Amino acid sequence: MPHPSRRALLRGLAAATAAPVRRASASVPVLRIAQWAHYVPAYDEWFDRSFARPWGERNGVTVEVEHISEVELRQRASTDVASGQGHDLFGFIAPPAAYQAHAVPLTDVVTECERRFGKLLGLAHRGTYDPRTRQYFALAASWAAAPLHYRADWWAAAGVRPDTWELVREGARKIREKQGVPAGFGLAPEPDSNMALRGLLWSFGAAEQDEAGRVAINSRAAVEAVKLMATIYREAMTPDVFMWDASSNNRMFIWGRASIIENAISAMRSMEKHNPELARYAALAPPAAGPAARLAGAHVLSCYVVWRSSDKIELAKRFLLDLVAAGADAFRASEFYNLPTFPGAVPNLERLVRERPAGPDGGPTDRYAVLVGADRWSSVAGHPGYATAAIDDTVQRGVIPAMFARVARGERSAEESVREAEAEMRRIFARRAK
Repeated sequence: MPHPSRRALLRGLAAATAAPVRRASASVPVLRIAQWAHYVPAYDEWFDRSFARPWGERNGVTVEVEHISEVELRQRASTDVASGQGHDLFGFIAPPAAYQAHAVPLTDVVTECERRFGKLLGLAHRGTYDPRTRQYFALAASWAAAPLHYRADWWAAAGVRPDTWELVREGARKIREKQGVPAGFGLAPEPDSNMALRGLLWSFGAAEQDEAGRVAINSRAAVEAVKLMATIYREAMTPDVFMWDASSNNRMFIWGRASIIENAISAMRSMEKHNPELARYAALAPPAAGPAARLAGAHVLSCYVVWRSSDKIELAKRFLLDLVAAGADAFRASEFYNLPTFPGAVPNLERLVRERPAGPDGGPTDRYAVLVGADRWSSVAGHPGYATAAIDDTVQRGVIPAMFARVARGERSAEESVREAEAEMRRIFARRAK
């Protein structure tokens, strides 16, 4: 999409300032931020009232924050790009590599954050860095791990711990047979399915691409991973998983209608608040191991871009640097959801998660200790390579969930479905290479 002319940009900014929602004086700069509506509402309250507003007062700026539902983020970002106006900072829930051409390089911000708070986590580096340009096109301010959530009472009765994918299959089948309760792994083109199924692929040694960024999905390991999930579906799941949205697995687990899910801890936090009687029987665990590894897709990588069309680029960079510096406050406000991408930003993380006060659910005080070192078993789409624009397109088009779903529904053999995914990915990669 072409960049707007300077004159058009100024007209757009003037119109935005004159709009009824703008209450700031014309003499006070306005920093406009768009970001996803957080899955833990307390974080948005902290961000708006305790961080952004005081930050603006200290810096002589009016900070306007718009919270957007995750399903509308991409559409709104594209509107910003097409119009050349709207927001200065835009926050995504996953690597926004497709928007790289419209974003200001943030390598200087990352470098300063590393100087102050330690080396950027590998998963955040791969999600926001372009090795061709040697620039960071986004700043990963935080991330969210996706541990297994499971009903410890049901799994204990089945005599199985969900430590490996084969044990997940066995336990889910037994619980479905005895309790009538299904497992909750999505097979739909939505964020949770996209990441959970990638973790399964990686655990079998399969991947969408290799480290050099070449399509690599067609492998024996991918076929075996697809076959396993098809078996889990037949033995322990229900057809609604093909139509899930990003909250479906949460709802099932919170109200006792799923024996196991893979999700960020927002699901457990919601269960503690809304169904404490059942929460006392719930537990968290690292992702299941496969024949090759124990890996899960990061549930969220909170990535900010600064649009090239912004006239407040340096101000936006300063805001991001200070947001990372406030990582400990963000971690607490998000109820441990927002993990630091720069480890030194939350130096006492392990102590905090191990000393959680017992909640109304009566669950263990160290329930969230699973988050310590979670980056060792987490990665982002594109693993073991980088999150490129082609990978971004692959995620948005739901190529991987569709690959699994075709086999679960009995429409294709595992080998056929993997080949179809490969053909679609090659078309995507070819378009992005032009």
